[in-house]
Amino acid sequence: MVLVPGFSGTLDRPAVRSMAEGLRWHANVTMIETRGHGRSTGFCTFGDREVLDVDAAVGEARRRGDDQVVTVGVSMGGAAVLRHAALARTGTLVHGHRLRHRPDAVVTISATSRWFVRDTAPMRRIHWMAETALGRLVARVVFGVRIPSPPWPVLPADQPSGPVDLAGQVAPIPMLIVHGDLDEYFSLEHPRALAAAAGPTARLWVVPGFGHGEVGVVPGLVDRIGRYLPHLLDGHRHDSGFAMENI
Repeated sequence: MVLVPGFSGTLDRPAVRSMAEGLRWHANVTMIETRGHGRSTGFCTFGDREVLDVDAAVGEARRRGDDQVVTVGVSMGGAAVLRHAALARTGTLVHGHRLRHRPDAVVTISATSRWFVRDTAPMRRIHWMAETALGRLVARVVFGVRIPSPPWPVLPADQPSGPVDLAGQVAPIPMLIVHGDLDEYFSLEHPRALAAAAGPTARLWVVPGFGHGEVGVVPGLVDRIGRYLPHLLDGHRHDSGFAMENI
């Protein structure tokens, strides 16, 4: 398994480590800091070039002996693992590079369906950090995240395809979409759009009481995801016991 945290999700954050430790009861976990975060080099690109980081991590997990690799991404990391699976499966070049390590299954947690979400207060704060000099200073000093200026391509034609645009290209790789009904960053419009675009190879879990990302996880959810992995890798067969009301 490759675990890709969300924005500001460095390896020393307790919530990130807690999720990794919970998943380790069920699988080997390769946890990464994406570009621009913590000890990694480069700059954060909010799910664009992070697919290259995911690809390298999947390759490392296979090199270590993992026959099957599930990518699990949280928030920004969720967008990255979904995009990676689609682009790796289709052989699409990413900034001139071909992704070489296709995952066997994908789990997104608290992921957005599209770029430039500004209709919630937390996402307006993220955009302030990305788009202003003071915000980028706060991101670097307080959260350990380095953001370039400008933070993303200005012209729409140069902007990367969003998660919902690629969700239909993930199949036949099975995908689990996990989202909280109390997510303060991304409304339920987002996971529902991803599930509709992904089609029958995806399952959607809307989790009661779950907020956003690693810090919003409700008790038992990480274990539930870990126990679902064999069903996910088997294409969701015989998964009726994992109805959300049982969490």
